[in-house]
Amino acid sequence: MTQDDRGARPALSRRGVLAMGAAALATPMLSRRAFAAPTQLTMLAWYGHAEPDIVAEFEAENNVKFVPKYYTGGDNMLGLISQSPPGTFDVILSDAEYVQQLNAAGYIEALDPADYPFDEFFPEFQKFPGHWDGDTLYSVITRFGFLGVAYNTDALTEAQASTYDVFWDPALKGKVGHFDWHLPNLGQMSLLNGNASPYDIDGAAWDAVKEKTMTLRPQIGGFFDYGGTFSSLNNGQMLAFAGIGDWITGTLERNGAKVRSIIPEQGGLQFTESFSIGKGSSKAELAKKWIQYITSAKGQSKSAQMAAYPCLIPSQKGWEVLNAENPDEARRQGMVPGESNVMDLIRSGRIKYRQLPVQQSLEEWNDFWSDYKSA
Repeated sequence: MTQDDRGARPALSRRGVLAMGAAALATPMLSRRAFAAPTQLTMLAWYGHAEPDIVAEFEAENNVKFVPKYYTGGDNMLGLISQSPPGTFDVILSDAEYVQQLNAAGYIEALDPADYPFDEFFPEFQKFPGHWDGDTLYSVITRFGFLGVAYNTDALTEAQASTYDVFWDPALKGKVGHFDWHLPNLGQMSLLNGNASPYDIDGAAWDAVKEKTMTLRPQIGGFFDYGGTFSSLNNGQMLAFAGIGDWITGTLERNGAKVRSIIPEQGGLQFTESFSIGKGSSKAELAKKWIQYITSAKGQSKSAQMAAYPCLIPSQKGWEVLNAENPDEARRQGMVPGESNVMDLIRSGRIKYRQLPVQQSLEEWNDFWSDYKSA
């Protein structure tokens, strides 16, 4: 490098000038991308779905920043959407039983099935009930889990927890908790009463469910939201819990808590989470790209291991990646191909889909739940 005659700053050689010019020509898009503000993508979801362990890679690869609005329970989700202008939420995570309501209200867009890797899913999940209207797709399943009896392993044995009747054990008086949402709790009470289709019951069976549920009220130590459910199980305030499963206890168990969930002899419920594109979204293409990412084998493995709460995944390819990345967690959740696994529970008929009540209104179930809590 030489100096010019005025003795100012060093002058670049011809070679240096050419090199800088070539570099600038080679990376104009990279430079602009590096300094461009990220595109904001709004997400309505259960807690955890827009946290860094799930979205950081997608955000970095697509110059996106998720803006989440978290909710607890499908009724809360519907309320938030109904109070928001169209286009407020680009992607909406919902429980499967609410997809039909979202569609009927005009809150979600129709999707092209060819855009998503259904061929990598187990057959049971390739055309999941309620996600389609005829041959038109409205939501893509991403994860699911089972609800049964959650229990403190110091207080109860697996054999004791293998029936919903354990909730009435005199030794648990004041130590049984409810996750505060009527659908999972009343669905479990319906299973206990012997209803093979726990949400499709006539008036007499519904009266029997209410009567049975009311007899449990003296045992109940509290009704808890998402955070309260975690803390009350973790600190031993509650020793048994209705309305939840491994999505709560699995997180605690991974951190050393002495809690576990089991599907009791009367059977369990399946909750199912899926992503839709919000009606009127101005970023529908980017929202589609996100759903493609989270349903890819790599995205599915991330979803199974989500820090906020683990879940089962519908992708066979996702199972393969999970077993390669974290075989201990794959085995803990029962997602090891070639062994007894969670698909066997579904195929044996021991798991029933959680859904909206068929012969009663949703309001009727909700009203009873309010009466039960105040009793």
